Amino acid sequence: MAKPSFTPEQYARLKAEAQSPYRGLRRFVYVGFGASGLIGAFIFTLQLLAGQDALRLLPNLALQLGLVALMVYLYRWDSG
Repeated sequence: MAKPSFTPEQYARLKAEAQSPYRGLRRFVYVGFGASGLIGAFIFTLQLLAGQDALRLLPNLALQLGLVALMVYLYRWDSG
């Protein structure tokens, strides 16, 4: 049976996928959750500017900003 021959580009891509499986899926999740956190932070910031109860909104805003920071960290860690 003949050995499959790959181009150097195909071999490099297969080797990279074998070393870190599902990297594309993980990055998609990081970007999706980060975008969700940014949208949430934007909404809570607008509610604060509109004069709603800050004691109720600040913990939620902090959670959204923490989510964005975590996703940025994980994306950079996964890239390195």
